Amino acid sequence: MKICILSDSHDNRYLLNAAVKDARALGATAVLHCGDVVAPSTLRVLQQHALPVHVIHGNNMGDLHAMTKLAAQPGGVVRYHGQDAGFTLADRRVFMVHYPHYARAMACTGDYDLVCCGHEHRAQVERVANIKGAATWYVNPGTVGGIGADPTYVLGDLAALRFEVRAVPVDEMPAPLRWGTPRI
Repeated sequence: MKICILSDSHDNRYLLNAAVKDARALGATAVLHCGDVVAPSTLRVLQQHALPVHVIHGNNMGDLHAMTKLAAQPGGVVRYHGQDAGFTLADRRVFMVHYPHYARAMACTGDYDLVCCGHEHRAQVERVANIKGAATWYVNPGTVGGIGADPTYVLGDLAALRFEVRAVPVDEMPAPLRWGTPRI
């Protein structure tokens, strides 16, 4: 099973949509959003992809009531987990949290195959030694919203436990909304 891991969209629905569209074309069948969506309505753009979207909040939480309502809509794709989430996906144990220090601590427990986070706006994929004598994958996909860095996401393969940082294809965005240009 391939997944699209992203974080820190900060209301940029164009880059968010471009990343998920790209990941879906490459075989992704689920999306993990590691926080800082900000406005829950930003996630509505993902409805068209018909992929389940697992989302947590970050430090820029936006309207949590609206996020809960969005996740409760019949036929919706959003699964809102709150501050953090631990779940199984394709027989892999996955943990999501926004903060890297919390994510590293959870990776060290050895209770998960994959721990994802965001917050730093810097993509990073590595194996972290855990207390069970093995290693856990730690993935920070950077900022899909292009805040202070080029927009990126991670395409993951849960069967092979392979993770690749990918640039968001910005050529699909209207020119005035591309990363690095002023937004009005």
